[in-house]
Amino acid sequence: MNWNQLISKRRLGQEHTHPERHDDRTEFKRDYDRLIFSAPFRRLQNKTQVFPLPGSVFVHNRLTHSLEVASVGMSLGNDVYRELCVKNPDFIGSKVSEIGQIVSTACLAHDMGNPPFGHSGEKAIQTFFTEGKGAYLREKVSPSFWDDITHFEGNANAFRLLTHQFHGRRPGGFVMTYSTLASIVKYPFSSSMAGEKGKFGFFGSEADTFAHIADEMGIICKVPREKYVRHPLVYLVEAADDICYEIMDLEDAHKLKILSFEETCQLMLAFFDEKTQASIRQRVEDEQLTDPNEQIQYFRACVIGKLENECMRTFLAHEEEILAGEFEGSLIGHISPLQRDAYRHCAEVSKERIYMSQPVLDVELSGYRIMATLMELMVEAIEHPERYYSRQLIGRVSSQYDIESPHLETRLMAVIDYISGMTDVYALDVYQKICGISLPIV
Repeated sequence: MNWNQLISKRRLGQEHTHPERHDDRTEFKRDYDRLIFSAPFRRLQNKTQVFPLPGSVFVHNRLTHSLEVASVGMSLGNDVYRELCVKNPDFIGSKVSEIGQIVSTACLAHDMGNPPFGHSGEKAIQTFFTEGKGAYLREKVSPSFWDDITHFEGNANAFRLLTHQFHGRRPGGFVMTYSTLASIVKYPFSSSMAGEKGKFGFFGSEADTFAHIADEMGIICKVPREKYVRHPLVYLVEAADDICYEIMDLEDAHKLKILSFEETCQLMLAFFDEKTQASIRQRVEDEQLTDPNEQIQYFRACVIGKLENECMRTFLAHEEEILAGEFEGSLIGHISPLQRDAYRHCAEVSKERIYMSQPVLDVELSGYRIMATLMELMVEAIEHPERYYSRQLIGRVSSQYDIESPHLETRLMAVIDYISGMTDVYALDVYQKICGISLPIV
């Protein structure tokens, strides 16, 4: 693969038109602005990241997380471009200079396909078909569609959200550039190749779209329409996400008193050698940062800066492998041993102490029940649209979703589109209303 082909300004759905431009923004900056002002991006403010949505203590939601990932992604992309120019001066001032903007934009979009209540929402959709009342549908749909819905994945849903032509929308969905779209596909293969982890990058309904984009940019194809290698910028998007969620979860856990101040300090300072640790502590003392939260924020900034630099260096060291489609794993998995071991230890602590904490488990349990109930009632409604209650439920669904299609697979996907697009708060509200728990007049 080569950089000049991988950076493409072509827009999905506008390949043969050239809209008149009235400002100096680049095409990739237009992608960024388009996402920032979009309704699906705004809805991320009411979607769970890890901890319950804010009470007295403000913790991260999907929106704040995405903005932070985009910030780190911009730095990663710009630093990589600067170093690429040292190796290849022809890149100076070329479209390769847009790497930082492309990565930052893809970072904004990387969680847009996530359903309410995080991973428990994904699991509720999957298990409705594998363990719940939707299991009978296996005999009514194609094997490829069954793979899609039983492995439902927020990553694949993000690509669908950005590219699918919903009712009343223009061809090409959000009409994004090819490079931005390819940079969000972390798992560039179909659900039939999801494997044990159940991860994949595009539904069957968008397979041709991804194949077209990938082929146009010269992304290496392993199996036609089924499996490709990653666009190189995916590694930077993934690294920005890995850095932010792991380190910011520690900070949130400290605020919520799940981790003590000393535990959090030890986890964050472990990314540095003893000399650097002493220097960081001295700076905290010199700047008179006596507030524990301020100290943790300072340590967090130091860690993110270090990990960003490590991932940038790793990307450059493996550039040839990445362009050849031969690089295995993530950038964070190939950084220097000290930082890699510290990151892995943080991941272990997060799994044991944070993701299994009572506030997190409470959200997952409640969210799973809400999502499972919504799936059950909505699927029953599209299976029996002639019933009175079914008509009432279908009437709640936005006209952009093809929920009255004559094709069962299209109707099922419309239900998933509708439910996965909800915020946590809206999903709870709909659940309470249709279950008779809440009435507008009470």
